[in-house]
Amino acid sequence: MTSLANSPCQSCQADSAEAVEEARARELLEQLPGWRIETVGGVAQLQKVFRFADFAEALAFTNAIGALAEAENHHPALLTEWGRVSVSWWTHSLKGLHINDFIMAARSDQQALQQHRQG
Repeated sequence: MTSLANSPCQSCQADSAEAVEEARARELLEQLPGWRIETVGGVAQLQKVFRFADFAEALAFTNAIGALAEAENHHPALLTEWGRVSVSWWTHSLKGLHINDFIMAARSDQQALQQHRQG
């Protein structure tokens, strides 16, 4: 099976995209250690806090996630603080979770791992 991080993002138009069903979301979540599904304002979101040695590393990670998001035109909520970045993925047009959110969460993990190896 292809890992989530290597899966292509799917076209996600509001009129044709479908939210991931709860059972499938739980299956996908098992592939994403440390991620959790939280409901914020009635909207399911994938959330994780990444930890870093200092603000500069946290900011570098934020910028890397921003570049990944721009490349896929799929954007998370990011909160950058000293030594940590909180990442939340959800599909705004669906007001819920789409397969792309799980793919981008996996790519976020991949980026964090790569950055920690370089550091």
